[in-house]
Amino acid sequence: MNPYESAGSASTVASNVSGRTSSATDPRGGGAPRMPVAQVSRRLLRYVRPHMMSFVVSFVSAVISVLLQLYVPILVGQGIDCMIAAGRVDFQTLVPLLERLVAASLGAAAFQWLQGYCVNRLTYETVRDMRIDANDKISRMPLSFIDSHAHGDLISRIVNDVDQVGDGLLQGLTQLFGGVVTIAGTIVFMLSISIPIAIIVVLVTPLSVLVASLIARFSSRSFTSQQRIQGQLGGYIEELIGSQKLVDAFAFGDRAQIGFDRINRELYTAGERAQFLSSLSNPGTRFVNNLIYAVVAIVGCMCVITGVPASLTVGEVQIFLSYANQYTKPFNDVTSVITQIQTAFASARRVFSLLDAAAEPPDPADAIEITDPKGDVDIDHVDFSYIQGRRLLQDICVHAEPGMRLALVGPTGSGKTTFINLLLRFYEVDAGTIELDGLDTRRLSRPSLRRAFGMVLQDTWLFEGTVHDNIAYGRPTASRDEVERAARRAHAAAFIDALPNGYDTMISEDGGTFSQGQKQLVCIARVMLTDPAILLLDEATSSIDTRTELQVQAAFDEMVRGRTSFIVAHRLSTIRGADLILFMRDGRIVERGSHDELLARGGAYAELYNSQFATAEQP
Repeated sequence: MNPYESAGSASTVASNVSGRTSSATDPRGGGAPRMPVAQVSRRLLRYVRPHMMSFVVSFVSAVISVLLQLYVPILVGQGIDCMIAAGRVDFQTLVPLLERLVAASLGAAAFQWLQGYCVNRLTYETVRDMRIDANDKISRMPLSFIDSHAHGDLISRIVNDVDQVGDGLLQGLTQLFGGVVTIAGTIVFMLSISIPIAIIVVLVTPLSVLVASLIARFSSRSFTSQQRIQGQLGGYIEELIGSQKLVDAFAFGDRAQIGFDRINRELYTAGERAQFLSSLSNPGTRFVNNLIYAVVAIVGCMCVITGVPASLTVGEVQIFLSYANQYTKPFNDVTSVITQIQTAFASARRVFSLLDAAAEPPDPADAIEITDPKGDVDIDHVDFSYIQGRRLLQDICVHAEPGMRLALVGPTGSGKTTFINLLLRFYEVDAGTIELDGLDTRRLSRPSLRRAFGMVLQDTWLFEGTVHDNIAYGRPTASRDEVERAARRAHAAAFIDALPNGYDTMISEDGGTFSQGQKQLVCIARVMLTDPAILLLDEATSSIDTRTELQVQAAFDEMVRGRTSFIVAHRLSTIRGADLILFMRDGRIVERGSHDELLARGGAYAELYNSQFATAEQP
């Protein structure tokens, strides 16, 4: 049995309700390794670089918008100085100032909109590229990785975590562009008015930065923990919903709710801690910034009254107060979105840890494309283990000539399905070789190797689409006649023709209202359409009623004629006609021969056969 069994499989939930501990009752989603902020930032910038035009336009727009906003206080200050005393207003100078004030305000608003548009476009394009890379990486991961990770956690990384990166990137870039220009611009403008007061403002600023950085350092770990637990919760929910029928059948709902509540409490605690710590940033920096504002107001009033340390007018004091407020505003803005930014970095670490996982090794440049396989399979002294040091298959030797029908039987966990997985190179052998038509399968390209096989499993898989599309999955270019012919050979045509739109009927994910037998017939028709050289049937008729099984078995007999076939079966009635039966136990082939030979031998196969049929054959 595969120890890397998927957390999303029905068998996992079944083991839980039977009392075996697994991820459904004690889910543990591995958190992303700690990645420095600088490294995360550099990798995010790599995704931004292809969209540099949006980046440049947004930055230029931010510069122009901020400069216009900084020009507004100067106009306001000059306007105040035009109001010399009661009844003494210099309208000749004031009116042009008001006109420039309106123009500057409208210009600042227009460029701010352009900046927001470009940042949004940049963010969504970046998120799109990240999600494409993450999905592409999943498609290139070895089956061992998929089997050993909760499916819900992987989905959460591709969907939720990438969205969180987008939210943080959007907020961060928006505040970053405007903030950098605002800080630089206000310093320049303040220095042009009064160097002493400008120096006072700049010297007090590091206190605000220090407060924000200390709080961010403590809250960052909490956000990382929050995203990790959220992935665990997604995996837990996906596992239970995928096997809801089994959960209900075993009355596991209450225990499932207990498990959900426990993870949800952990998520609540981690989220509460993260939100509390991050919420301290904004009040802390606002307190420091208010101190700066008060210092500027006091010093400015002293300058107006005494002329020390500089001589200022009332209007210039107003300009300084406006600049002091605008100078500290970027620090407030950054701390107000610190939650989104830290969540984005925590999510980015999880996405990058997925992208950094070791992918399935690519086919070598000189990989052979096998185009016309004959079906000669030679398995020579093969060993295999899922976990190093715990061998599952040991010294497996089998030779299947073209057109030969081989059956694999034995108790659960003996390695039959693993045997099939090795033929398709879902896993690589630890020792020995598997050859197809005299060629080591490791020298063949995976796509051409797998096209040589047609596989029907006990677990069916259908996707949202038409019946025609589901049957033509292995041959998208197949004509309607070919699809219908395959359905007739699989004895699926009768129920398909009875559907509202026949082969054009839309079905939902996993077959919707189709019975298990009907879904299996569609899967069998899919394989019949591909017309492979080698057939792999893993309990392919286990979900079909006895009458339909006889019909499908007849179709299989027709299809396997002239083709090599490997049949995994527990019901021995389906493999009596096999040319060679392999009885497996504890990862070894302990008996081999035809049905009659093994019965005459009176060994393990005969014992298993008699346990199924001896009673029924008694007079």
